[in-house]
Amino acid sequence: MKRTSNALTIIRKEFARFFGDRQLLFTTVIMPGLLIYIIYSIMGSGIGKITSEGQDAQVNVYVENMPASLAPMLMSMDTNMILEPFNAGVRQMVGRVEDKDNNIVLVCFPEDFDEMVQSYTPQSGVKAPNVEVYYNSANNASMRVYAEVTALLTAYEDGMSNLFDVNRMDDPAQAYDRADIDDVLGDVWSKLLPMLIIMMLFSGVMAIAPSAIAGEKERGTIATLLVTPMNRSELALGKIVSLSAIALLSGISSFIGIALSLPKMIQPGTDGLGLSFNYTFNDYAVLLLTILASVLIMASAVSLLSAYAKDVKNAGTMVTPFMLVVMLAGLLPMFQNGASDSLWIYLIPFYNSIEVMVAVFAHSVNWAAVAVMLASNAVYTAIAIWGLTRMFNSEKVMFGR
Repeated sequence: MKRTSNALTIIRKEFARFFGDRQLLFTTVIMPGLLIYIIYSIMGSGIGKITSEGQDAQVNVYVENMPASLAPMLMSMDTNMILEPFNAGVRQMVGRVEDKDNNIVLVCFPEDFDEMVQSYTPQSGVKAPNVEVYYNSANNASMRVYAEVTALLTAYEDGMSNLFDVNRMDDPAQAYDRADIDDVLGDVWSKLLPMLIIMMLFSGVMAIAPSAIAGEKERGTIATLLVTPMNRSELALGKIVSLSAIALLSGISSFIGIALSLPKMIQPGTDGLGLSFNYTFNDYAVLLLTILASVLIMASAVSLLSAYAKDVKNAGTMVTPFMLVVMLAGLLPMFQNGASDSLWIYLIPFYNSIEVMVAVFAHSVNWAAVAVMLASNAVYTAIAIWGLTRMFNSEKVMFGR
């Protein structure tokens, strides 16, 4: 009972220090979720803008020597078709295409194109008639119309000697690409979001853990705690639990930011893209548990480094390489295809949480892997409490003697 009371005293002390500092409270609890919401929402808006930009822009298509055979097909395009004579010469029009602010495509047919096509044979040794299509890939509208024009020309060329079709779209509802849009999007999010989440969580832990122990050593107040009639394991337990509880608030803040911003990232697309939002309650529950487990192990690891450091500055220096390793682990999903099926992977601290996040965003949660990750992180946290107790018992570590 007394051991529990002593640990609760340490917890209350840390809570009073933390919640009494408004700046620390904001940067640790409010800012992570707010930043995630803002960043992911901006990313969603940017993705939506990229997919829709140029779809409604009017494009001027300048055509030189329009052949009679292709006139009906090209004139049916939803563009402003301009035939010769141009107000400017053809070469000058090429220069205008180079300006990315101009929504222009220039199509140059050879003179007597139809006669050249009809008389052309591959065995003649003469080069086939060449159609020049000038466009600007830095302009989305120009790029879109270029793709439409070349598709029409390719279809016309195929029709000249068409013996069989490949993936002919007789039925508009027919889709030869059988990939599910949720799977496609899930693969994208699973490569990007885990790294951002880990970085936000680690920044929250970094805001509180170094000053909680290394700060106490620097101020000399750790000596007062160590001479009190309190078991060192109680001090370690109180420190770890209080820091973890505060870090959990940062994790919950990050989770709320993710939950609110994901629908903004996955917006309805244009032209039948149909980008959907299909994350379930179970996905959110697993993501929340993973975030909580992540901040527990992070707080424990940083507490150990903080106890070994001489002061807060030294603690920051020691934690930096550790932070780089965690960030590197967050980058690994970009080079893999989905989460691992090997359960032993989920025994690796920090990386196991990243793998579960990958599975959540990719709609492929493995409940056995989730259980292994949670159990292993709980064991690592218990080991950290034991290690911190040993460090509190060492005068060399605490006082440099």
